[in-house]
Amino acid sequence: MNYPKGSRKTSNKQQPTNKQPTQFGNRGMTLEKELNETNKFYLETNRAVIHKKPIPIQVVQVDYPKRSAAVIKEAYYQQPSTTDYNGLYRGYYIDFEAKQTNNKTSLPFANIHEHQVKHMKQIDEHGGISFFIIRFKQHNETFLLPIRPFIQVWEKQFEGKRKSIPYEYITKHGYKIPFTLQAKVNYLDIIDLVYFNGGDNNESKRK
Repeated sequence: MNYPKGSRKTSNKQQPTNKQPTQFGNRGMTLEKELNETNKFYLETNRAVIHKKPIPIQVVQVDYPKRSAAVIKEAYYQQPSTTDYNGLYRGYYIDFEAKQTNNKTSLPFANIHEHQVKHMKQIDEHGGISFFIIRFKQHNETFLLPIRPFIQVWEKQFEGKRKSIPYEYITKHGYKIPFTLQAKVNYLDIIDLVYFNGGDNNESKRK
């Protein structure tokens, strides 16, 4: 599969640095809120068009306590949701899932659904850019983990070998996302590095 500016399998490209801008303390915001603000900034600066997907629900009962207000009393999911966010960046389709955990040592697979992984794998196979954004709240760190190294660990659970993704695996095969005042989860800079500038020389991040 061809990617912007050459193949992802090129191994002599510049290696990403582990040096990041100074990280701020607990800012009291959820990952979802920070991503929404980041995407709004990307849209306002015309850098990318990426939005949170609406959840498909079927409303079956609504009360009207006031003429100007409606309260949903009963509703059901019409179908399983896929991923949290999608859109366009530099002419490529972007599709990703965001996860946040209080666990210090791993991200449990219980937080991730099989249909989501299948969807993301299909996006990757059709030339899109798909990944996880994972926040470890206890470490105050956020990572971008491409779908391919994620799948390598995900498939091991069906062999009875894994029930979670270790923190060490994510730090090795993922990319730490810097915090900035305007783009609070500045993941597009990581996408530029991994998908448009050849990434680093670790083949496991590309297979």
